[in-house]
Amino acid sequence: MTLLLDAHALLWFLKGDPLLSSRAKAAIEDPANRKLVSVATCWEIAIKAGLHKLKLSEPVGTLLAREIPKNSFDLLSISLAHAAAVETLPFHHKDPFDRLLVCQALAENVAVVSADAQFDAYGIVRIW
Repeated sequence: MTLLLDAHALLWFLKGDPLLSSRAKAAIEDPANRKLVSVATCWEIAIKAGLHKLKLSEPVGTLLAREIPKNSFDLLSISLAHAAAVETLPFHHKDPFDRLLVCQALAENVAVVSADAQFDAYGIVRIW
């Protein structure tokens, strides 16, 4: 299975935070699963860190440049098709980063690892 991690799932996994569900943690740790991190998620984390809404021990670029390959995660680029699909996506979710993740999950036919139940309205597989 291929998994697309949202920002919380990614950060909670990297920190070993107990807020990450045991099911999500097991799916991320399963070597049979491919794990993706969207560039949109990296952007979201950078914005929140820059606004001081998220405290990290080091710059986002340093942290993610080390942790993404260290954990065998792959970066998922934002394609024109991903971005354009947001235009017709129903407004079940208002967060622009999560809306883009939904479009990526639908286009790439992957599951999303997220605690956010609003993803469920889009008919995608959500692991939590």
